[in-house]
Amino acid sequence: MIRYRRQLTELAHLILTVLALFAAVWLRFEFRPDAAYIAMLWQLTPLALGAKLVTFRLFSLRDLAWKYLSFDDLLRITSANGLAMLVFAGSGHWLLEGAFPRSVYILDGLLSVGVMALARALVRLWSDRRHSSLRHSGLHSASQADGVRKEPATPRRILIYGAGKAGRTVLADLRAHPELAIDAVGFLDDDAAKAHLRLSGARVVGGLTGLPAVGKRLSIDEIWLALPRASGAQVAAILEQCHLARIPVKRIPPLAELVETKVLLDQLREVRIEDLLGRPPVTLQTDALRPSSARGSQTTLLPAIAAARNTAVVLVTGAGGSIGSELCRQIARTRPLALIGLDHSEAALYQIDQEMREQFPQVAFYPEVGNIQNPRRLSELFRAHKPDAVYHAAAYKHVPMMEAQVFEALENNVFGTQELAAAARAHQVKTFVLISSDKAVAPTNVMGATKRLAEMVCLGASQPGDGTQFLAVRFGNVLGSSGSVIPLFKRQIAAGGPVTVTHPDMRRYFMTIPEAVDLVLQAASLGSGGEIFVLDMGEPVRIVDLARKMILLSGLRPEHDVPIVFTGTRPGEKLFEELHTCDEETQATPHPKIRVYRSRATGTALPPDQSSDAFAPTLPSAVRSGTRERLEALRRCAGARDLAGAIMLLKDLIPDYSPSAPILRQALEGTGPGSERRRTASA
Repeated sequence: MIRYRRQLTELAHLILTVLALFAAVWLRFEFRPDAAYIAMLWQLTPLALGAKLVTFRLFSLRDLAWKYLSFDDLLRITSANGLAMLVFAGSGHWLLEGAFPRSVYILDGLLSVGVMALARALVRLWSDRRHSSLRHSGLHSASQADGVRKEPATPRRILIYGAGKAGRTVLADLRAHPELAIDAVGFLDDDAAKAHLRLSGARVVGGLTGLPAVGKRLSIDEIWLALPRASGAQVAAILEQCHLARIPVKRIPPLAELVETKVLLDQLREVRIEDLLGRPPVTLQTDALRPSSARGSQTTLLPAIAAARNTAVVLVTGAGGSIGSELCRQIARTRPLALIGLDHSEAALYQIDQEMREQFPQVAFYPEVGNIQNPRRLSELFRAHKPDAVYHAAAYKHVPMMEAQVFEALENNVFGTQELAAAARAHQVKTFVLISSDKAVAPTNVMGATKRLAEMVCLGASQPGDGTQFLAVRFGNVLGSSGSVIPLFKRQIAAGGPVTVTHPDMRRYFMTIPEAVDLVLQAASLGSGGEIFVLDMGEPVRIVDLARKMILLSGLRPEHDVPIVFTGTRPGEKLFEELHTCDEETQATPHPKIRVYRSRATGTALPPDQSSDAFAPTLPSAVRSGTRERLEALRRCAGARDLAGAIMLLKDLIPDYSPSAPILRQALEGTGPGSERRRTASA
């Protein structure tokens, strides 16, 4: 049967159109045609069959499915019958010299379209009924086999929010899977032009206004959002109304997330926190993968960002962290000659090593345990692997913790970066990208100050004509990264609250991990050395608003089910973050969502009052004499655990650094970290 499906379909079409032709004649003569016209009809029948056979094959009607009739299919059937009608009418008029009524040809064309569409509708109806009866009989048989009589499952009643193409696709998918026992009651849409319309057989019953009343009146169990282009504010408003009505909400993902899936319903998911940031995610890597010969005659697939630098061996520090591990994944997709992951945490490095072996077995991944503060270990790594690019993501970043661990922050974030930059220059690495933070701008905490100094160390090393290009990338708060507020809120909500927010006006810029990694990789392509790259992250988000939305996402009500408690700002925290310092100017980039900053005074991120021999050998000719000595003095203060001296030198190196009150008090009173050690030594 399946073997001859096309022939059977063609035969069915011809039978239907012959019936349509005879019906057209009977209708034209009010069911009492004369014998002469009956004779003419038999003469015209072979002509009609020939014309329709040719045109139906021309429009491939025999390949149309019987159980499904889309608008495109109906248009194809109409076009084929229209052309067949013209051919049939022209040849019939010539054959019978105009003796046959022309209205019969028109009626024949219209009836042919109708009977072909009706036949498919009846087949679809029969198929759906049969599928439903088989499902119920299967359930009945299963219940009898178990010896227990089971009642049929009550269908879940849902409303689809969005009466556009995505919403109608969801409705069609639901109707194609009646075994799911989901009853799509209708649509919700805020477009007034669609109010009370029937779309695909389902009525638009309302919009955002009055949603709780509609949900109660129709006994709705769930609302599915089919709004692929909705903004964060729109989604948040819908969530508010849904939770007022105590109706669970799920969101249909955009088409880009469904490319490799078979069934739309399989991808139904809970609303993600990224949906509520008020802006669409930024996609930066638009260049397609292309081949690049990196070393010798061996060819590797590298993205345009890597091919531009001719990089084939890449070193990622902090490879076990949130950003470092995602960098490893993205870089591995370009199939470099080798990828080295450096981390001082054995457990974190083991996890990314196992993942790389499973997901990217074709990539030579080398997990290396080591500390960026150890120049001997760095020299071993650079001699052994000869990396072409370094992505420096290793850093201490937790603000309150670094306020209590000042010297560890200095040694890791500043001197570790200095040692790594020196090793990169000594071994002629082509590109060095530092992962920085918006907290480095006008810092009010030790973490931000150390990241600002790391920028100065890194960018001051970038010299025109030098073999190594040093760049920096400033991040906002990265959603879902270790130490970010999102995992904390999730744990607090799961525990029933309270959700702790430091201040009602606390605002932060947010970006996703993929956005952060894309920015890093694009910086390697766009930079020429000495720049700081920042992503356009839209408007800053209030932390308390984020907390409320996360509570709503959990199906709970802020303040009522889960309380929000304001704990007060912690030492070193600012209410607002900035993206650039006063002496930095903005420069255009080829990508509209990326900003680049350079210092107006020196062309680098270094303070204008520093000398050309600073930070040697890392900074060969950038700043005023005395800076090298101050950096070495800062290193000695860290070694001696001299908090007062360290804070004074940080303030001297970073004029816009404003130490927190607890740090200043500890420095003045000599009660900071290492004070006990100094007292013992002096005794």
